[in-house]
Amino acid sequence: MGLIRNFMLFVGPISSVFDFLTFYVLLHVFHTSEAQFHTGWFVESLATQTLVLFVIRTAKNPLRSRPSRPLIATCLAAVAIGIYLPFSPLAGVLGFTRLPGRYFVFLAVATGAYLLLVEAAKRRLLRGPTRKDATKPRDVLASAT
Repeated sequence: MGLIRNFMLFVGPISSVFDFLTFYVLLHVFHTSEAQFHTGWFVESLATQTLVLFVIRTAKNPLRSRPSRPLIATCLAAVAIGIYLPFSPLAGVLGFTRLPGRYFVFLAVATGAYLLLVEAAKRRLLRGPTRKDATKPRDVLASAT
């Protein structure tokens, strides 16, 4: 239970930082309308929170631990549908609008960075506390073992 709690304490803020980064980029780089803002945040959230399954599903390196074909298919389909929705006939019903092409460059870079940070956090948590960490008072990682 402690490991799960600590994982949430580390990964939750990473996710929030990337949400705030997305907000900033949407508002200050792309100068999006309200509909584009909602659309961009939806696509980013769906991509990061779906693809992170490949990182957290294994204690191993996610590039060396092959997921099942159904997991690959469903995750990639979910992300592809999420990216397609703003361009689909359902876009208006959902309140979505097309995103600029440069947004997808940001999406790829931000998603990659998010997944790398989650992997680093996962490895740190699974490694457990170091001697130096264990001597710190109220160390969150000290209770991971």
